[in-house]
Amino acid sequence: MAKITLDNLRHSYTPNPQRPEDWALKEMSQELKDGGAYALLGPSGCGKTTLLNLISGLLRPTQGRILFDDTDVSDMTPEQRNIAQVFQFPVIYDTMTVYDNLAFPLRNRGVPTAEVDRRVKEVGEMLDLGHMLTKRASGLTADGKQKISLGRGLVRSDVNVIMFDEPLTVIDPHLKWVLRSKLKELHHRIKRTMIYVTHDQTEALTFADRVVVMNNGEVVQVGTPIDLFERPTHTFVGHFIGSPGMNVLPCSVEGGRVGFMGLPIETASAVQTAQANGKLELGVRPEFIKFESSGIPVDVVKAADVGRFRIVETRHREHRIRLLLPEGQPMPSGTAHVRFDPKHTHVYRDGWLVN
Repeated sequence: MAKITLDNLRHSYTPNPQRPEDWALKEMSQELKDGGAYALLGPSGCGKTTLLNLISGLLRPTQGRILFDDTDVSDMTPEQRNIAQVFQFPVIYDTMTVYDNLAFPLRNRGVPTAEVDRRVKEVGEMLDLGHMLTKRASGLTADGKQKISLGRGLVRSDVNVIMFDEPLTVIDPHLKWVLRSKLKELHHRIKRTMIYVTHDQTEALTFADRVVVMNNGEVVQVGTPIDLFERPTHTFVGHFIGSPGMNVLPCSVEGGRVGFMGLPIETASAVQTAQANGKLELGVRPEFIKFESSGIPVDVVKAADVGRFRIVETRHREHRIRLLLPEGQPMPSGTAHVRFDPKHTHVYRDGWLVN
């Protein structure tokens, strides 16, 4: 296991980067604690796989250092860094049995036969491969082959970090939930540093203790799932996390008072006059909005029933406001009023949370 430190890290795929857009990964400094479960979350092209490949040693950073337990590993190979990596698509030996595939990384390092057998059977049972250890890998489904890839990453007990690059892409939706739970269970048991790359917020929030949200090559927020949901530090996080995402509305600030379309709004953000420059917006999640007898007048546009609640879309002038209505609660029609929970209503300046 290892604590991983990213020290002023930056990377470009162009030989002489000059403009901000030349950098696939913008400058960042982060520390990933020893034994932590982390997820790199963001849309395609945001830089999360680039960051993963820099940590693993498949890429060398254009700028900055990568340290494992305070040792600079920036110029070391993946083998020297002692990492295990599971890729998006299965990487297995088709001619070998499932058992031999799982045993290969251990035998390659001279692990005693009895220990190899114990580890292979333990991981095989954990991934529901125990009943097919003697079968050849070539006859397995895509789900089964990816389980072998996962198993090969998990079977070693000496690695500094295990990295997963969207490992459940080819997995059946039901099995995704099962394997996420298995990985979480394993992490609690062995407390090995794990980094999980995904664009799926459900995978990130259910697996990781801390989520690193990325966009356009930079880290936007690092926090627990609750942090990201209740206090997004950027409007992108509010939009990307949650279904539906956070309502983002224009607002104004005069004398420290926040207003939306001329209506006073109570917020959790104390906005000073000096902070009232730039583009100001109000952020509030649908979960923290309710229909009330007074408040912001809205027109009810439509509703979608999703089981335990309905997603209701309303409009105030040209601005859409979505809220969640619990099952069994009557929905008004026509004109109604909504009110925002002040504790979960935040002000953003140029996209960033005003503290």
